[in-house]
Order: sequence, then C-alpha cells, then structure tokens
Amino acid sequence: MANWFITGVSSGLGLALARAALARGDAVVGTVRAQADAERFTALAPGRAHAMKLDVTDEAAVQVVVRTAESLVGPLDYIVNNAGRGFTGAVEETSLADARALLEVNLLGPLAVIKAALPAMRRRRAGHIVNVTSVSGLAAWHGTAIYGATKFALECLGRTLAQEVAPLGIKVTNVAPGGLRTAFSADRLPGADPVIADYAATAHLARRVLQDKHGSEPGCPDLAAQAILAALDEPEPPLVLLLGEDALHYAERELGELAAQFDRWQGYTLAIAAEAAQAAQ
Repeated sequence: MANWFITGVSSGLGLALARAALARGDAVVGTVRAQADAERFTALAPGRAHAMKLDVTDEAAVQVVVRTAESLVGPLDYIVNNAGRGFTGAVEETSLADARALLEVNLLGPLAVIKAALPAMRRRRAGHIVNVTSVSGLAAWHGTAIYGATKFALECLGRTLAQEVAPLGIKVTNVAPGGLRTAFSADRLPGADPVIADYAATAHLARRVLQDKHGSEPGCPDLAAQAILAALDEPEPPLVLLLGEDALHYAERELGELAAQFDRWQGYTLAIAAEAAQAAQ
C-alpha cells in the first residue's frame, strides 16, 4: 500500500487520481478548500481517505498540513501537485495583480508543497513528486500567456528538481494533460477584464474555444488517472508524461516549429563565437 498526498481533490483530475489510488488499496490525504468537499472525500474510503483544508498559497499552512499528513498515514510515497486554476486574456489585458495571484497558486503553491515534503523524502532516500502541469506549459497558445507561463515555470521547476534529487533516490514526473472533461473550462474560468477589442481575433479566441468545448473535451479524467498510476509504477517512470492525443499533437508541433527556427537562424546563433572574433583580429 502506498501513501499519497494530493492537492486539489474536490473535483477533476485530482479527484479521479485519488479515487484510482484508493481503489487499489492505497491511502490518500487530499486537500480541499471547503468543508463539504472534505466530507465527501473522506466518505470515499473511511480510514484511508483523509481530507484536509488547505490554501496552497499559505506557506505556513502547507508545512503544517504536510507534517500532519505524514502523522496520519506514515511516510508519503507520492506528492501530487494538482491544485491550480486557469486564466485567459491577452498579455496587455492582464493586470499584474491577476498575474501575481495566478503565480501564487500555480507555481509558488507547488513549490511550497515540494519544500515541505523533501526533508522527509531525503531522509528516507525515497519518494516521488508529481507535478500536474499542462500542454500549455510546453506549447504557447494566444490568450493563455499568463496561465501558460505558470505551467512553463512548473515544467522547468520539476525537470530541474529531478536532476537535483535523482542521486537521493527521489523521482519526479511532470504530467502534462491536454483537454480533460472536467469543470476546468466552465463559465467560472477567470479572465482578464476589461478586454481590448484589438485582440478579438487572437487572444479572445482561447476563452471561446475552451467554453465551447466544455463537456466535450477529448480526454477522460478517470482514464488519465489510470495512465498516471501505470506510468508511475514503471521501473523508470517518465520525466514528462503527456496525456491525450491533443497534448501530443500540440507539444510535437511546438517542438517542431522551434527546431525549424533554430535551424533557420543558426548562422546568427554561431556567429558570436569569441574565438572566431579573436582570430579575425
């Protein structure tokens, strides 16, 4: 039996992953924001499903909740940074206050959880940290710059962390889903306000596309949860796990376009060699 700590288990992928882990007999400590969600979660598997209220932007509370989780179920085998929120809007439209708030939830919150969990994992020389990023953290899409920036940053954080903790027996996996059939794209999706008409044909499309596809996204959260469990059980689990055909499509397209840019402009790239400048003098 494994012990899990998963942020954001009220709904969506976090809840699906928690249910899948509980179904195979594991213990899960999941964080929620509301008492009603806590009661529903603990009822899933009394004695193995533990809900704790947490705002991931409260660093002191994160430390307390992680330590309490360890006292409830024992050493935490998996830490899953799933809690987060979306945001749409053009770069120019987005206030710095909204950008800071999103960074607090989507990047600094996971960082606080990681920092709280690592000391015990280092002592045991074991553990697995899982960061739920997004294909938007690999492929830029107009209208999602600030959201994507938080996920790009979380991608870098996770991959860099993997290099730092590999010698300590700790594993890291970034999970990058595409569209999942959850409440993520519902009408409550935050967005920039006021809007600027000049971005109607670019940045504003993102919100319309997300809302139009709500309820018909290509990915199933329950199957995504099963894929995550299976991947994490592999002897050498992935560093980056894309989830969904759409995620694979957009990530491969982005990488291909970047490779083409690198090739096209490599003359300028290589023209700055200091040795060549010295030889020409």
